[in-house]
Amino acid sequence: MPIIVNLDVVMAKRKMSLNELSEKVGLTLANLSILKTGKAKAVRFSTLEAICKVLECQPGDLLEFRENGP
Repeated sequence: MPIIVNLDVVMAKRKMSLNELSEKVGLTLANLSILKTGKAKAVRFSTLEAICKVLECQPGDLLEFRENGP
């Protein structure tokens, strides 16, 4: 898939664990894990907004487009 999710990179920069992000955003670990590993087929804007608020980042910090994938 040509959309790359850089959630793990942003989390590492903020020194935040998946458990902590899960609690602050209000999503299950399973759903965040699916997003983090790039296996998600879609993401709600409300979810993206909540993650950006907690991580103090922009959507472009989390999502990247690559023509030929990873």
